Amino acid sequence: MPSPVLTVSAVSKRFGATVALEHVDLSIGAGEIVALMGANGAGKSTLVKILSGVYRADVGTLSLAGHPFAPESTQAAKRLGVATVHQSIADAVVPSLSIADNLLLDRLCDGAGPWRATPAARRRSAAPLAARVGLDVDLAAPLATLPLAAQQLVTLARALAAQPALLILDEPTASLSAPEAERLFALLDTLRAEGVAILLVSHRLGDLRRLADRVAIVRDGRIVADLRPPIDFDAAVETMIGRPLRSHLVRGSDSVDTSPRAIDAARAGSAGFHAERVQLTQHSIPFDLDVRRGEIVAIAGPVGGGKSRLARAIFGASRLVAGRMSLDGAPWQPRSPADAIRAGVFLAGEDRWRTSLFADSVSFASIAGTISFPFLPRWFPRGRVQRAVEARAASDAIERFGIRCTGPDDRLTKLSGGNQQKVVLARWHAQPARLLLLDEPFQGVDAGARADIVDTLRAQANERATLVFVSDLEEAFEIADRVVRFDRGTIDHISSFEPELSPLS
Repeated sequence: MPSPVLTVSAVSKRFGATVALEHVDLSIGAGEIVALMGANGAGKSTLVKILSGVYRADVGTLSLAGHPFAPESTQAAKRLGVATVHQSIADAVVPSLSIADNLLLDRLCDGAGPWRATPAARRRSAAPLAARVGLDVDLAAPLATLPLAAQQLVTLARALAAQPALLILDEPTASLSAPEAERLFALLDTLRAEGVAILLVSHRLGDLRRLADRVAIVRDGRIVADLRPPIDFDAAVETMIGRPLRSHLVRGSDSVDTSPRAIDAARAGSAGFHAERVQLTQHSIPFDLDVRRGEIVAIAGPVGGGKSRLARAIFGASRLVAGRMSLDGAPWQPRSPADAIRAGVFLAGEDRWRTSLFADSVSFASIAGTISFPFLPRWFPRGRVQRAVEARAASDAIERFGIRCTGPDDRLTKLSGGNQQKVVLARWHAQPARLLLLDEPFQGVDAGARADIVDTLRAQANERATLVFVSDLEEAFEIADRVVRFDRGTIDHISSFEPELSPLS
């Protein structure tokens, strides 16, 4: 066994009457990658926040490299040797600053950084940090000019600059393309060889199969299993959620479910969404696309391949270069997202905090306020919001999607990532849709919650056409009647669960 870098002993944490963690024991050795699996709300985030200095444990002890470890802040945790890369980067970057200054932000905030150095000197200092994560960009450019995946690499580079003894990664591949994920995996292999202890939180079984030396499973605030190779991930998922999972929702790393999923004849009408000779960019190849009412079609392809651009064009948030679209037989040319919403075309965007959720400082950043916001003009045409109406709609959504919360007035920041995502999806089921667009709907969602979401989406699919945009092929086959491979702004393959469909690259 590798020598322990982190030791967690009998740690418990409560929030009022809610038990978040109870008598948790965990150790991670030097050069070991331990995956932390758990359903949304199981306690993973609480444990990560204790390790990263956001929370203090109520009971129990922690040690790092044999010394007591009780950081009072995230900066203190980093100075002591624990660096955390969170899934949401909103609080970890300053978009208006240059990429170089974001890479050096920890040094600058500690007062030891080169604020007085010239921008060119700061770029020279930042260059090795960018190079380590394979970030080849103009470091003088504002961070806001980078795509989300590259911004996440900036936060990872910052974490590695602290030379941590323990690196915590929360859903590190959620925004990465397949090549970017492979570069990350290679970097983690190098860190493991260098003796860095790594705690990996991920819902992507492919990531865990590729990286994990051990898997610790959290359920209801406790570590209920510590699995060592050979790891049975099907059994791990069942242990995680506490019940058997239907076989088609858990598959081996080299196979997909190839059994046909017939569309009910009553649902498969000719009406729906149609795109003809569509071009998203000047140089992309035109394509046609049909989605019938009652059908779920997955647009599957790598990050940066154009999926989100297509979703935004259908939703009226951007324009096509060429081509035409129709909805239920009539031309479809929305001038704005507001036009689309009024017409019954809804989009759940890729990054929930950028596109769907409100900061906690906003008065209506509750479950009820989030769900009602797009429909305020329709529900309350006289401008007076009726809280009872909002609460009823939110209560229906909570029940339908199985959102774990105390009630409609809960703030979104108090929910786990998976339950936040359920709120986003529930919002767009509060009114009947003609066309529902879901961009990475399973991002940060565990296998059990994902199964619940799939069931709910399919149960509600009858009266609309549904397009799901995903980068994970397993997710595409899990939910869709047809899978459309999409890359470089165009379609390159359509499949109805054909086994020869090649992996995304």
